[in-house]
Amino acid sequence: MPSYPLLYQVNIRVILNNMSIKLNRVATFDDISDELLSHWATMGFEWIWLLSVWQLGPAAKEISRADPALRTELHSILPDLSDEDIGGSGFAIQSYTISRELGGDQSLARLRERMKLHGLKLMLDFVPNHVAPDHAWLINYPEYFILGSETDLESQPHNYRRVSTTAGERIVALGRDPNFQGWQDTLQLNFGNPELQSAMLNELQRAAHACDGLGRQIAMLILPDIFKRTWGIQSNPFWPNAIREVRRQSPDFLFLAEVYWDLEWELQQQGFDFCYDKRLYDRLREGHAKPVRKHLVAGLDYQSRLARFVENHDEARAAQGFSFPKHCAAAIVTYLTPGLRFIHEGQMEGRLFRISPHLVRAPAEPINEVVQGFYQKLLAILRLPLVRQGDWRLLDSLPCENSNHSNEDIVTFQWQLTEGATLLAVVNLSEKPSQAFVKLIMPNRGDSENGTLYLMEDLLNPAQTSQEHSVTPENGFRFELPGWGVSVQLLVPT
Repeated sequence: MPSYPLLYQVNIRVILNNMSIKLNRVATFDDISDELLSHWATMGFEWIWLLSVWQLGPAAKEISRADPALRTELHSILPDLSDEDIGGSGFAIQSYTISRELGGDQSLARLRERMKLHGLKLMLDFVPNHVAPDHAWLINYPEYFILGSETDLESQPHNYRRVSTTAGERIVALGRDPNFQGWQDTLQLNFGNPELQSAMLNELQRAAHACDGLGRQIAMLILPDIFKRTWGIQSNPFWPNAIREVRRQSPDFLFLAEVYWDLEWELQQQGFDFCYDKRLYDRLREGHAKPVRKHLVAGLDYQSRLARFVENHDEARAAQGFSFPKHCAAAIVTYLTPGLRFIHEGQMEGRLFRISPHLVRAPAEPINEVVQGFYQKLLAILRLPLVRQGDWRLLDSLPCENSNHSNEDIVTFQWQLTEGATLLAVVNLSEKPSQAFVKLIMPNRGDSENGTLYLMEDLLNPAQTSQEHSVTPENGFRFELPGWGVSVQLLVPT
């Protein structure tokens, strides 16, 4: 696997719903064409993350359809919304078996085999914190859940639910984040119960048999400190043993954690290959170079195991949250720094409407050809071995004149292969024009003081004529960039 893989996250229910309309029948994983798989591979993706493949039950769907606030949100996305468009949250899982509506276990297994022929690996969701209200465990193993009392339900109706089962009524806590009210379509699992942890490990191992990697939703919620803060219950760590057991059967299995609250390092130490880099995303949204540069100073042992994105299924669309120039600047910093490169479906086409995980249909939106053209150039850069397996260095952005401090708005870094080409990226993280003087970190080639002659190619403006430039450890490049301006230069020794 390359050092810094490229991942594409796809809402598979929406894709198959669109196919069903065209085919005039229910589409399954078998209807995903080899042409589409080849297209994804040609773009440079190694991983495809299919969202919402697990079996959902009627309970979560009914809760979603009956929620007035949710319906208002979904109407803003689909003005012609109908009940059939609301499939229930893909994260309110009834069973870790592949959805029968999408084709079932064997259909996904056949898709996975076809993906392998195109060099693609399959990632699926895993949601350990909670399950759907009609999960079989509620009847057979109620001790797996955090149960409440009438007092709890009366005082916290937003965090508890009365659930009817064949064994009678129970009051059960809703799955939740300690900073928010409970998710109404989920029930909270009790990780203070060792038997629940053992049962969840079995579910994890079963899910792992269906794919090559799992993306763990809100993975930090079951860390002992967080679980105790949320529920006042002591628990043992789950992830280290669980990851070790999965890797006993599949040594190359990949674990990706959705994680917040500066807990990335802790989850990396517990065995996760990559963790969401929400901190970089937030700082790029804020649009100030200094905190971004401070973030990028961290050691490569940490940075190389971050998953970097400007959009995912939880965040606003990048084309909506950023102006186009700022979007480009954020994308260059995000995807040309070390780590897993994470691109969400619709991002490269400039889609504006975030698709809720409760929906199985997306609105028709035109392709933004300007955004698409930018991503075509960026993907071409990301296919270069230089930025997959090269050495990355953060560079100093030096002032061009003593009285001009606009260099502080510029973030600069380079990629380099030994005895090979160098890629230089310069990004203005401000709405004002900025200037900076940049020196490369030269490899030890024993070059003379006259320098090495490089052919310099502008990768974002290929129509620009390539220029020769002599580079020594002392000289460098002066860049003058407009607000949110970017420059990506490939220097090839002649």
